[in-house]
Amino acid sequence: MTVVHPISRAWVTTGGTGAQNYDEFADDAEITAIIEANPHSALGIEMPQRAPQSLGKSFLDALPDAVARLAEAKADGSYTPAEQVVVLYRISAPGEEPAYGLFAMVDTDQISTRADEPGLVIRNEDVFIAKVRERVALADALGHLLSPVLLLQTGRGDELHAALAAATDTAGAPAATDTDQAGRTHAIWLLGPGPEQATLTALAGGGELVVADGNHRSLAAQTGGLPRFLAVVTTPASVAIQPYNRLVSELTTTPAELLDRLRAAGAEVEPIDGPVEVPAAGGTVHLRLDGQGYAVRLPATAAGDLENLDHALVERLLLRDALGLDPGDKRITYVGGDYPASWLTGEVDAGRAELAVLIAPVTVGDFVAVNLAREKMPRKSTWFTPKARGGMVVAELPR
Repeated sequence: MTVVHPISRAWVTTGGTGAQNYDEFADDAEITAIIEANPHSALGIEMPQRAPQSLGKSFLDALPDAVARLAEAKADGSYTPAEQVVVLYRISAPGEEPAYGLFAMVDTDQISTRADEPGLVIRNEDVFIAKVRERVALADALGHLLSPVLLLQTGRGDELHAALAAATDTAGAPAATDTDQAGRTHAIWLLGPGPEQATLTALAGGGELVVADGNHRSLAAQTGGLPRFLAVVTTPASVAIQPYNRLVSELTTTPAELLDRLRAAGAEVEPIDGPVEVPAAGGTVHLRLDGQGYAVRLPATAAGDLENLDHALVERLLLRDALGLDPGDKRITYVGGDYPASWLTGEVDAGRAELAVLIAPVTVGDFVAVNLAREKMPRKSTWFTPKARGGMVVAELPR
């Protein structure tokens, strides 16, 4: 019995509603600008307090606005209903290999967060509980899920990849397409009940599924008591991991004292001449502060490979020990790979932040290995691309 199922009642975009997911932004003003430019964007529903008409409201106070926007989108033809479907998904761009996925529902009781907890869905990162509460409140108010959890099929990934490629090649014209901020084309096809649907759901659920994106959304499904959650099941061959950097708006000490504290903790600190870029390999992180760049080799510990990942060392030795900042501190912004190094260093040089921390990305292989061992990745350590687009397929929840 597969853990991946058709969507009982889906609302499928007719175009124009696709959006970056709510947690892909370094600046909330970007969300407002996107919604203002495209009022049909699902961001206006996912982040209702950032919509131009709702600015000044809290997230909870803006939930009725989100409900009204979804109802309007369904009424004006922005979405069309479909029953008992899975949705083929392809992301393509010139010069890139296509990425494939399958929109479907996945059993929430299969989520596992530790080695002694059974389940085929492995959630892999610590989360910020306030964000989880917002996702629970949104699902409860809307009765729909707009943003999918991205799952990597690690057991039968090659078979699933080939099957999805073949299915999309023979599916004819897509039901809808959308273009993202990087110029990639996101295309979807509906697939109703039948042998092909059964084959694809069996492959999608045929091995351990690792949460690549959507740790907060998957925990929200558990916390909210949802029996199933909306997911895009994809394959390791369809994704890459980009850098996931940090920006600190306000230091708790002077730049010179920060560097002295790092040296006292055993770090090697060397100035960087020229632009500060993401390190080419792990083991060293790059900092930009006070008009100067630095290469910092943080000291390893005896705690094991996972605790010596660059993201873990930055969280523990730089942010917590040297600056006294908890990972959830509002002064820390987690900046994904869609933002280049020049943007982060530019924020520091313009005085809008006081520290940029640039960290080499982990590999897909290392990420999968950590998760299959049921170990937990550091917070915000993996920025997968290409990202599944929110607002293209909406799952109506049973009431």
